[in-house]
Amino acid sequence: MIGVDILKHIVSPWHEALKNPAKAQQQVLQTLLEGYAKTGYGKTHSVNEVKDGTAFRANFPTVDYHGLCLPLEEVKAGNYSAILPEPPVCWVMTRGSTGKSKVIPVTKTHIEQIFGCGARAITNYAFRTGSMDVLAGKILNLNFPSTVATMDDGEQKIAYGYSSGTYAKLNPMLNQVSLLPRQEEIDALGCGISKADWEKRFELVYQSALDQPVVAAIGVTPVITAFARYIKTKHGKQPKDLWNFKVIVCTSVRKIQFKYGPVLRKHFGEVPIVEMYSATEGAFMQQLDDLPYVSPNYDAYYFEVKTGKGTKMLHELERGEWGRLIISSCLFPRYDIGDMIESMGKNYFRIFGRATPLTILEHRLYRLFFGWFI
Repeated sequence: MIGVDILKHIVSPWHEALKNPAKAQQQVLQTLLEGYAKTGYGKTHSVNEVKDGTAFRANFPTVDYHGLCLPLEEVKAGNYSAILPEPPVCWVMTRGSTGKSKVIPVTKTHIEQIFGCGARAITNYAFRTGSMDVLAGKILNLNFPSTVATMDDGEQKIAYGYSSGTYAKLNPMLNQVSLLPRQEEIDALGCGISKADWEKRFELVYQSALDQPVVAAIGVTPVITAFARYIKTKHGKQPKDLWNFKVIVCTSVRKIQFKYGPVLRKHFGEVPIVEMYSATEGAFMQQLDDLPYVSPNYDAYYFEVKTGKGTKMLHELERGEWGRLIISSCLFPRYDIGDMIESMGKNYFRIFGRATPLTILEHRLYRLFFGWFI
C-alpha cells in the first residue's frame, strides 16, 4: 500500500501552488518559455522578448486545434521542433464527443504531467480522508482502445489511439498493478466504439473483476454509467452488489456532481464522487475537498480566461466571473481548449460547458435569474 509520505509528495506541490497561485504561475511561465524558445513557433513569436505574462499575451496569439494544423503537419513529417520542445513519444486522439476527433503528438514531459497530475484526484482523496484502502484494491479499466488507426509521415506508418487507453497503457503502475483488465486485453478486442464493441469490453471488465477486490472506477463519466447499465441488463446485478466501491473518479463532462451524481450512486452505492477536469491535452484540475468544484494544477499549467472585459489570469477572477479558458502547456502556448469556466471564489471553479453560442446564452440567462445565488 502507498504510504502517507508518498501521497503527500504527490499532492503537496498542488496544495502549495493553490496558496500562492501568482507565484506558481510565474514559475510555470518561465519554464514554458524556456521550452517554447526551442521551437520554430516560439521564435516566430519573439519568445526571447517575453519576460512576463503581459508580454506573453501580446506576443503569442490564442490558438485552437485548427490553428495548429500546419506546425503539426511539420511534426508529422519529422520536424518536431516546429511546435514541440522535445520529440513526441506517440500520437493520441480525442473521443470526438463534441466534433471530429483531434490527433496530437505528446511528449515525455506531457505524459509525466498526465501521470503526476492525473494521480492527484484519488491520492488527494486518500490523503485528506485517511482512506488508504482506496489505493490497495483494483480499479475498473473502462478506457477506450489505445490503438485505432495509422497515419503516414512520409517514411513510415504512425499508429495512434484514444488518449485514455494510451495513457493507461503507458502508465506501468496503473496497468500492471491496479487496472482490471490490463489495457492490452482491452486493445485485443478491437478499436470499434459501437454499442456491440462496448458490450464486449464491458463483459471483459465484468469477468476480469468479478472476484477481485475492486474499490474504484476512474474515467469518462458516461462510460462508467453505461457499464453499470450493461451489468444490470446483462447480469441482473448492480456494481454495488458485486464490489465495495470506496470512490468514483469522473471526468470529461460537465455537471458531474449534479447531473450524474444521483445516477452513479444508484448503481455504485453511496460512494464519494471525485471530479477531474482533464482532456487529451492535459490533466488540468481536480476536486480538492467535499465542495463540488475543481481546483487548478497551477504548478504544471498556465491558465488564462478570456472574459467579456478582456483576458485575465484564471486566479485573478472574482467569484462569479466567467469566460473562455486558455491553457499553456509543455505542448502548446495559449491554447484555446474550447471550454467555459466560472470562478466560485478561493480557487474553486466549475467548467460549465463548451464555448458555443447556446452554452453562453444559457449561462447568461442562468446568471440573470439565479445570479443572486452565486
